[in-house]
Amino acid sequence: MAIAVVFPGQGSQRPGMGRELYERSAAARRVFDIATEFSGRSFTQLCFDTDEETLKRTENAQPALLVACYAAWESLREAVPDFAPDFVAGHSVGEYPALAASGVWTFEESLRWVEQRAKAMHVLAHQVPGTMAAVLGLTGDQVEAVCQQVQQETGEVVTPTNYNAPHQIVISGTVNAVQVAAQRLMEAGARRIVPLMVAGAFHSPLMQPAADLMTEAYREAHFQKPVYPFFSTIEVRVLDDPEEIRQVMGQQIARPVRWQQSVEAMHAQGVDTFIELGVGDVLSGLIKRIVPDARTLRVVDSKTLDETVAFLRGVA
Repeated sequence: MAIAVVFPGQGSQRPGMGRELYERSAAARRVFDIATEFSGRSFTQLCFDTDEETLKRTENAQPALLVACYAAWESLREAVPDFAPDFVAGHSVGEYPALAASGVWTFEESLRWVEQRAKAMHVLAHQVPGTMAAVLGLTGDQVEAVCQQVQQETGEVVTPTNYNAPHQIVISGTVNAVQVAAQRLMEAGARRIVPLMVAGAFHSPLMQPAADLMTEAYREAHFQKPVYPFFSTIEVRVLDDPEEIRQVMGQQIARPVRWQQSVEAMHAQGVDTFIELGVGDVLSGLIKRIVPDARTLRVVDSKTLDETVAFLRGVA
């Protein structure tokens, strides 16, 4: 048996996230306290008391998710100190708590860089307007073909950017190109197109200036060799070399998230259990669609922590 720990991305955030773990776990409280002291703003207020509209802003959502996710990781390690995952992975901004959990960065470093990333994406999204939409019911190849055709016709960017699950692909690009592509994709047999309420065309070439900023910023970052294998959902493989992690993470926000392919690859390497840490169950749902026989567990509140701890102690 092999276990992968996974962390969700932006869009999973919700008011109140992390509150139960904060109230129960001294380790989770330490994470919130460190984040508040490090950044100079209250993360208990941001995660527990902020309204949904404020929380979903990129500059708030990404650091808040990092804190809630890492607090879940620390609460699990507090309960099962000898737990050692076979892989650690994340979806988009979820790679930041994954890097902290795998020992590539300290939590404080991860918070520093995720705040910088969120700021770069927020600023660029206002300078270069873009949008995203989920395409349901078509394969990746079908979506890629339509996007290429629309790009050639319009001269604008639209491209698949999140390969989330079979027949669930997210496209990203200029507002016009995404709208044209959405119409063509419906004509090609898509079951539904769901516009996403995001500030920009994340993980598309429109994010390249922000990726270049992060690449430059990471020259100062201290990347360590992972303690637990870090599975990159951009590269769809384990990244072990600190310099390679530096390069990939610098360009991460301008490259597609290949979640489906990553889950399939981890499963092919023996992973039969995935533990989602932080908030919600988005990744658990996707994993079940990608690998129906996989076991999914979560740590998002007291009940799910107890269930996951009981499982880990039972297999120890």
